Amino acid sequence: MITKDHPRSSTEDPTSRRIRPVLSVLCVTLTTVAAELPPELSELATLQRGILRRAQVLACGLTDEVIAARVSRGSWQRLFPGIYAVFSGDLSRDASLWAAVLYAGRGAMVSHQTAAELWGLADGPSSVIHLTVPSDRRVTPQPGIVLHLSTRANQAIHPSALPPRTRLEDTVIDLCCAAGDLDAAVGWLTRAIGRRRTAPDKLLVALDARSRVRWRAQLAELLNPDSAGIHSVLEYRYVRDVERPHRFPAATRQAPSRLGSRSLYRDTLYEAYKTAVELDGRVAHPGDSRWNDIHRDNAAATAGISTLRYGWLDVTTTPCEVAAEIAAALAGRGYALARPCSPACPVGRGPASAESPSPTRPGQHTALRRRAPIQAGRQPARAARGQAGRGRPKSRAGQT
Repeated sequence: MITKDHPRSSTEDPTSRRIRPVLSVLCVTLTTVAAELPPELSELATLQRGILRRAQVLACGLTDEVIAARVSRGSWQRLFPGIYAVFSGDLSRDASLWAAVLYAGRGAMVSHQTAAELWGLADGPSSVIHLTVPSDRRVTPQPGIVLHLSTRANQAIHPSALPPRTRLEDTVIDLCCAAGDLDAAVGWLTRAIGRRRTAPDKLLVALDARSRVRWRAQLAELLNPDSAGIHSVLEYRYVRDVERPHRFPAATRQAPSRLGSRSLYRDTLYEAYKTAVELDGRVAHPGDSRWNDIHRDNAAATAGISTLRYGWLDVTTTPCEVAAEIAAALAGRGYALARPCSPACPVGRGPASAESPSPTRPGQHTALRRRAPIQAGRQPARAARGQAGRGRPKSRAGQT
């Protein structure tokens, strides 16, 4: 499968069942195989996790007859045309990646979801191996491999990482471009930053180096220094749909605090007004996480800070109602500049208005709207109409 923009979904190839992490067995096997290979070829096989190209084998003095004989007796395995594992048995994940890269040939590198796996951005292996090759190359597709063509492959490849892969920042931008919606794209950015794999300024450089990027304006806004500390899609939604359109004061993201010997971080802190907002994107709290929340709230109470807590449904389906509650809390502590984002917005109308049916959704109560199904990347209608009047950034998936 070859794609220039968006990798198509693919099911796992049946032959990949034999690809399992068996590094200890592989090391023993490679040690045994090393004795059967010329020294320079043995060193190369070790570097490439037991995978060799036919050209590499022939360059070291072995012949096609030797290759055929070893494949015939089962001591070697033919994985792709011209690509061999110089051992029998299961392949490790690294060996599988090397086999794919060597098969794709000159300038090929692991990319997209597979590179994310190697960089620690994904929590498990991708079902297929994603490779990027220079756009002037033509590679015959093979089962289990997705090929991406790139005009800037020479700039994207990491200079030393093995197996060859795209640079971390290029990997993130690739994934953002291939994402199905804006939330998924934001998720890759916030994951890379939140896991401390890279920094916003480096991602911004990688973003600027691309001539075509989906959602460029929104991604650049997220990487702006003013958005520092946004570590999740929910935090991004909060800033975009709650905080900015309702003119809240400047906030500190991931504000550090301590409770005894414990280090704690508040998602959003309006320090001058002693008000904190905590955001939880999980469907339910595991026991340990619930106690972490309690400890954080207790520390805030000790410091005289009022804490308001919201989940995914609150922020994504009723952002104006959330804003009205926070604005009321801030007003009680001296901040009077919060403003409604549209004529229908309840901010500044008092506590009763937040519970009244929205004029944009006649007869529908707030509590019912909070249980409405969510469509990823889509804003509530009221907030979308408010953008037109206030000049808020558009957020519809696919708009740049």
